[in-house]
Formats: sequence, C-alpha cells, structure tokens
Amino acid sequence: MPIPLRTTVFWSIYKLLDRAPVMQQPVDKVRAAAELRKKLFRLPGAWLIAGRADRSVDITEAAAVASDGTALPLRIYRPKTSTGDLPVVMNFHGGGWVSGDPRQSEWWASSLAAKADVVVISVGYRLAPEHSFPIPVEDCYDATVWVADHAAELGVDADRLAVMGDSAGGNIAAVVSLMARDRGQPDIALQVLVYPSVDFVGDFASERENANAPILTSKDVATTPGLYFHGSLREMSDPYASPLRAKHEHLPPALIQTAEFDPLRDHGSQYAKALRAAGVEVRLTNYVGAVHGYLSLPRVSPAAPQALAEAVAAVREALSSTG
Repeated sequence: MPIPLRTTVFWSIYKLLDRAPVMQQPVDKVRAAAELRKKLFRLPGAWLIAGRADRSVDITEAAAVASDGTALPLRIYRPKTSTGDLPVVMNFHGGGWVSGDPRQSEWWASSLAAKADVVVISVGYRLAPEHSFPIPVEDCYDATVWVADHAAELGVDADRLAVMGDSAGGNIAAVVSLMARDRGQPDIALQVLVYPSVDFVGDFASERENANAPILTSKDVATTPGLYFHGSLREMSDPYASPLRAKHEHLPPALIQTAEFDPLRDHGSQYAKALRAAGVEVRLTNYVGAVHGYLSLPRVSPAAPQALAEAVAAVREALSSTG
C-alpha cells in the first residue's frame, strides 16, 4: 500500500515551512530549530493536521520533582464524567530527545484518556543537547515514581499504571519499564511503544529501505546520537539508551506499533522478538501505508485513529483490574 495522498501532500507543504530538520542541526542551533517546529504546530488551523484535544476531558497542569530537585511539568488529562481513583498512563512525547513537549501529543493523550477511561499524564522532561543522556530517561522515571507516590492527591490508582510513548518517547517508555523492574518500583502493567527507537548501534534494514521517508529520514536517525550522547559508544550501548541490548525477563506486557514507511520500523519488530524470547507477552502491529509520526498527524494519517483504537483496547484490558 502506498503512502496516502494526504500524507504526501502534507509533507510536501511542511518541508517548505520547516527547512531546518531539528535532528540535523549543529548543537548550537538545535533549540532554535525545535522552537520553530513547536510554533508551526501551534499556528491557527494547525488542528487540521494535529487534531484537537478531546472535549470530554479536563486538562490540568502540575509538576513532578526529579531526584535532583528539578521541577518536571506534567499535563494531566482526566475524563470529566469519571469519579474515584482512575488507572493512570504515563506518556512520554517524541522528538528525538531534543524537541517536543507534553502538548505535542494532545490529541492522542486526551483521546486515550476519554476512550479508555483513564488519567493520562504527559511528562515535560529535560531535553538534549543541553541535558544529554541519561537525564531525559531519568526524568521520566522520576516522574513516574513521583506520580505513584502522590497517587492519592492526583486521584489515580498507582496499582493500575502503564507507560506509553512514541519515537524517542517509545524508547523512554521501554527504558522506564526496565528501570522499574531493576529498581523495584513502581509496578507497571503495560508498556505501549509507538514506533520506538530501541538500539543506537545496531543495523536495521528499514533504515535503508526508508532512508528518505516523510517525517523521519535515516539521516535524522544517524545524526541524533551526536545530540543525545557525549560521543561515547559505551553510552550508546547502555541498556538504558538501547533497550534492545537489555535483559528482558520479567518486563510488563507490551503493545508495539510500527509504521511501514519508517526507518525505525524494524526497531519495533526486533524489540517484540526480544521480549517474546524472554517470555514477555507482546502484541506487534505494523500499520501499512503509515509513516513515522502518525500519532501526531491524526487528520492526515489514516493509521492514527486505527492505532488509537488498538491502544485504547490494550490499556483497557491491562488496567481493568488490579490483578
């Protein structure tokens, strides 16, 4: 199945507006490029591409506290008609560890909260290159622990907790699951990994097949380590950077979604294979005709509503009871 026409048209127009791909910028220009991308997606009418927040949820803000005392912004989505302590899903946005913010996944996070009857909490973690590995993943782990520890005041049930993320956020969700297992808290019932990056040093056929795909190119993938790390191969091979290289026993069940026209497609399938080999329950879905970033493009990517429905079903099943 080819890339849908509306996706292709969107990408052709977007490239004219954003001529400086964030992940391909030198270190001193990354932040400016990231801010430009953020402004483009907040222009009047951008909802025609990125969708709108579900009107049946309340959106509030709070702050978690990292282990070093840094305040981490939280954007909280709660169904308006629900009462009592709801299951909670921690959401980590994409953006190559160098760009993005919690509002980036507003349509996805709010829609999942409304349809799965859960609270979704999106985390504003610190970004590279100013805050390189492992700060972004440690921030997200700290935020997850903080939410579990403050469940009563947040009105959530920490015994029914999942993690979720797309792209770099998918990497982070996988790493937070590893950290929670290794450090003994909190208990995570499900990991939802949407077109995740899982290995910085391996070789994947999809990175060659989709070298010039829309949204994310293989050049973006190749240049990201220079922004996220200090240039150390040892860092890049760390399981908390490349979770494919971790031990995978005793991890929570996973829903992994990938896109056909995505350099990261095979990252997801290889991670699913590794989890299954370790006895972890996995559902893997590759969305045909889809491109990287469909989660943020619900009005131009037909895969987005399908993927949302699948995520809603998985979250409902995993968090329906304390087990």
